[in-house]
Amino acid sequence: MARQLTRLSPFSDLARFDPLRMDPFRNFEEAMREFSLMPSLRGFEAEPSIRLDVQESDQAYDIKADIPGVKKEDIQVSIEGNQVTIRAQTAEEKEEKQEGKLVRRERYAGEQYRSFSLPQDIDDKGAEARYENGVLSLSLPKRAGGASKALAIK
Repeated sequence: MARQLTRLSPFSDLARFDPLRMDPFRNFEEAMREFSLMPSLRGFEAEPSIRLDVQESDQAYDIKADIPGVKKEDIQVSIEGNQVTIRAQTAEEKEEKQEGKLVRRERYAGEQYRSFSLPQDIDDKGAEARYENGVLSLSLPKRAGGASKALAIK
């Protein structure tokens, strides 16, 4: 019985990758999925930068979001139906001097955001937000009449 050998080339995906022929308007994540050197890791996604804890009661959703190092004025929360979006602007500037002379200056500006859906629409008029010690606390009451209903099967 003859066996057939197959040659494995771990760089075959790399050989097909041509950054000069890529569409400049293409989504970077899409390009990296095609370029992946480890197909076994394709199902894993990056950990979100704003971490959430969500607790549900009969009346509301209580959410705690970790957003350290951001000023309260630089955080925006928007609610549309059951969709909640949290945005945080970050900006930092550092200077390092030695013997009175500027050695290094670094500047950074960016935005973090997290958008998620809840099982039920939110009553945005009763929603409350607090920011203390790097933690954003949201109290989002459920909209009345939005409770799910079980249907009897006939």
